[in-house]
Amino acid sequence: MAEEKTTEVAEETEKKPILKIILLVVGLIVILGIAIGGTLFFTGFFSKSPVDAEEALLAEEHEPAAAHGKPSAGGGHGKPEAGGAHGKPEADAPSGGKGDAKGGTKGAPQKKPLPANAQTRFEKSYMDLDDKKPLVANVANSRKVMQVSLSLMTQYDDRVFQSVEKHRAAMRSAALNVLRLVLRLVTEADLVKPEFRTELAERLRDRINAELERLENFGGIEEVFFTEFVYQ
Repeated sequence: MAEEKTTEVAEETEKKPILKIILLVVGLIVILGIAIGGTLFFTGFFSKSPVDAEEALLAEEHEPAAAHGKPSAGGGHGKPEAGGAHGKPEADAPSGGKGDAKGGTKGAPQKKPLPANAQTRFEKSYMDLDDKKPLVANVANSRKVMQVSLSLMTQYDDRVFQSVEKHRAAMRSAALNVLRLVLRLVTEADLVKPEFRTELAERLRDRINAELERLENFGGIEEVFFTEFVYQ
């Protein structure tokens, strides 16, 4: 009995140092964790989300480049944005042109402003295309003939009509081709529809602008009007 008690006492004595070591290690880990957590808390680490932290780092990385690098588009001394203080105003953009790179004039035609008290912003100018020679084309599947005279309208300066006058033969040929093509696809009943003239005028305008762009790199014709419209 005495030997058993002595053995148990010895085992307990051996376990106590191991237990103390384990408790000591755990205590050190807890203290270290508290110290790290307190430091992160006071530095504001937990108040920032991962996205905010990443954005802050990106801002710090790009800040020197923004201060000493190339100016952003449209700002400082860089190239001005389209429609900006030094660019061409959007209101002056051609309605069917691309500029005047090969037309022999400096810059594209500009719209002509009216006096400040006018109700409309730009002056409208008109020019007859027929030169007393109406355009004539046959109506498909009919003995009737259509005869039309055209007037062109623009709000741009005189260079547009100078181009039309210079290439009058080409303008008349383009308009006549449209007229013949359309009349091949319609019937006499289509000719009396209210929308026929409107659609035909739009097609004539687009074709004339396309021809002006090809020849002068600028269109500028905004509307086409019929001063004569007869089929008989």
